[in-house]
Amino acid sequence: MCLIIPEQYKSSLGVIQTQQAIKELKDYFEQRLSEELKLTRVSSPLFVLPETGTNDNLNGVEKAVNFNVPNINKNVEIVQSLAKWKRVALKKYGFETGRGIYTDMNAIRKDEELDNIHSIYVDQWDWELIIDKEERNKVKLKEVVKKIYKVFKETEEHVHEIYPEIKKILPKEITFITSQELLDMYPHLTPKEREDAIVKEKKAVFLMQIGKTLSDGKKHDGRSPDYDDWELNGDILFYNPVLDNAIELSSMGIRVDEESLKYQLDVANCNDRKELDYHKSLLNGELPYTIGGGIGQSRICMYFLNKAHIGEVQVGVWPDDMIRKCSQSGIHLL
Repeated sequence: MCLIIPEQYKSSLGVIQTQQAIKELKDYFEQRLSEELKLTRVSSPLFVLPETGTNDNLNGVEKAVNFNVPNINKNVEIVQSLAKWKRVALKKYGFETGRGIYTDMNAIRKDEELDNIHSIYVDQWDWELIIDKEERNKVKLKEVVKKIYKVFKETEEHVHEIYPEIKKILPKEITFITSQELLDMYPHLTPKEREDAIVKEKKAVFLMQIGKTLSDGKKHDGRSPDYDDWELNGDILFYNPVLDNAIELSSMGIRVDEESLKYQLDVANCNDRKELDYHKSLLNGELPYTIGGGIGQSRICMYFLNKAHIGEVQVGVWPDDMIRKCSQSGIHLL
């Protein structure tokens, strides 16, 4: 646990006002995101059958919460992400190229280390958009990132109009940089320190190519081999002035096709997954080509409302010592 207590922290909004602002902010962002990317809201699962292969293990090591359902005599897993489920849903529902879906994804990630921005409860907008195979390139990736960034900028303006005490700080444009370029810039820093350094300079960054091995023989960060294409993905990072560091608001990317899935499963020593239903369908060319991602709901509320701890915008479970330190410092955990 690494808790950051900002000096002389004072929330811009009280507890009740914060609850009202969360609703206002979420409603606005969700509406604009669906309009900008041409997305239709759909219902989504809280749990899935493990044998379908549609659950995600994120960085490649996280274990999903599971339990037995006596009525069907099977184990099910609480979802950790819906990256693969959405791709199956797009085919099932008959969506066409250029259209997509989004959903309110609620998940449990029991292995998270609890700190200012991490909780075991995850709430995010999970979205997925069908593209042509020819659009599986950096041009399309950047085009979609710019559309999402436009929504972030408009949301910042919207919040500022309602709560003038919350200042606008996002730059006009988002900066694109690969994880290798970032390593070349800051070879003596850790991956997290590199992120902090670049966002302090640029304020808004899309860090590309997460999951691949870099020139130092290491990955910037782990990424499961069976949803994002490691050459065509990235994280949206903003500078968080309250904590004076980088905050990741979205992880997204163009999804694997048949070739990149084979390659990444081989590199990750996960070829056994080829026997799962989802992976068989993908390798047989039965699923649409897509781009998609997740946008943290509590994290964008934390960012736009100038909060020091994610527990100020979502109800969670925290260590006693963290609760005590936050209370002493004017950080009101819900």
